[in-house]
Amino acid sequence: MRHVVALFGEAEKGPFKKPHYLRELPQLIDLFGQPPPETEGLFFAIQALLFQRELIYFRVEEEGYSHADYYNGFKFLEEVKMLHALCLPGVAEPALLNASDNICRVHKSCLITTQKDLYDYLTSTS
Repeated sequence: MRHVVALFGEAEKGPFKKPHYLRELPQLIDLFGQPPPETEGLFFAIQALLFQRELIYFRVEEEGYSHADYYNGFKFLEEVKMLHALCLPGVAEPALLNASDNICRVHKSCLITTQKDLYDYLTSTS
């Protein structure tokens, strides 16, 4: 059975506003290069690939803040046939998480986040 994870994160290189389908670690390194400082997207991508998950990676300009990049990816994910998990490291903003909720409901998939992001979301005043 295929297990598909969609992930949004920063990267050193690679095109924006495009879904990248990955199955192997060398593809990730060749396409995106080294992770920028203080980002977590590529680290989550490595974990997904090591656990033999298929990956749909969206490169964003800045994790948690590049709203247009996230909304563009969310629109694409509405049309995907199978999605088991949505991973949004660095995202704690209620507007983005609320938009991602719709994707998770449609696909009956889970949301993967960090402890820090969950805390920031729960304590936000927005």
